[in-house]
Amino acid sequence: MLTEMNTTRTRPRVALLIGGRSTEHSISCLTAAGVLTHLDRDRYDVIVLGITRSGAWVHLPDDATPLEGGRAEVDPQAPAAALVQTADGCVHAWSGGRDRGRVDVVFPLLHGPFGEDGTVQGMLEMLGVHYVGAGVFASAAGMDKQFTKVVLAGAGLPVGPYVAATAQRFERESDAVLAECARLRPPLFVKPARAGSSMGITRVTDLAQLEDAIREAQRHDPKVIIEQGIEGREIEVAVLQGRDGKARVAPIGELIMDLPSDGFYDYETKYFAHDAVTMACPAELTAEQEHTIRDLAIRTFEALECEGLARVDFFLPSDGNPVINEINTMPGMTPYSMFPYLWAAGGLHYTELVSELIELALQREQGLR
Repeated sequence: MLTEMNTTRTRPRVALLIGGRSTEHSISCLTAAGVLTHLDRDRYDVIVLGITRSGAWVHLPDDATPLEGGRAEVDPQAPAAALVQTADGCVHAWSGGRDRGRVDVVFPLLHGPFGEDGTVQGMLEMLGVHYVGAGVFASAAGMDKQFTKVVLAGAGLPVGPYVAATAQRFERESDAVLAECARLRPPLFVKPARAGSSMGITRVTDLAQLEDAIREAQRHDPKVIIEQGIEGREIEVAVLQGRDGKARVAPIGELIMDLPSDGFYDYETKYFAHDAVTMACPAELTAEQEHTIRDLAIRTFEALECEGLARVDFFLPSDGNPVINEINTMPGMTPYSMFPYLWAAGGLHYTELVSELIELALQREQGLR
């Protein structure tokens, strides 16, 4: 039977869960490097658990250095690891044939499918362990760009025109899908429906390119969404769960991109071409625009029943009416990420932000809520 390894420990023990099976594996590692560097060691103990690209769980050293640089991977040769529920209902980390002690809260720093999409959240719910971030439904709906729009539109929130196509539908009804897309105003953005970090996205200006763009997106996800391009400013809002009431919003930011006219905020630009992107905070908005965007961000967070944290991204066209682009229920927390940058601008710096997320998770009721 597993036993508690350190009965005198009083600080909460945080298990960082990093890597994962998605194409955003390396971004997860980079996010984890940031959190490891800034986690308050006077308040929390930590253990680092990695998920390799093949899905194996391993125990990693408490060291941010191997995870930095943006191309890092979880070491598949590291000792095998697992989370195990004991007879007393506690959850322990296990690796190398040893009980590594109780885990009080899991921080799933996973981006993309098989991590940010409700799969890991469901496992953690079944284990009965506290965890940072959105629950099963919010994670799943927030990961799927089509169902994000369905939920938000149902709540009366503004979303842009789009067409969604599963692999089965596109194979059976490709002509109908292409005809629906032809009714959208170009440029079109063809995206994997359940991927992030701008993976697999193609900007289409000629409908003759559309089928190839869909096939490219399907390399990342069999389900594809085709969105009508919206010309406007790109506004980003960092949201935190409220302690006893409405969600909290950081100062609003804007992405200002120095890109060619046919460019967009793709994966390479987002994480490596740092000179091409400026993060402006606070964004230059009228008082009315700021009030509207803050309200829409909170309503988005609540419509999806989010918990913990999220980043809500908007387009702000020239008519001044914001349109919700997407929500990220586990936004990047790399040194170049908007979420920690916006909260730092609001006076909540990285270490305090990480602590606040852990405390929100520890205070959250378990089970149905």
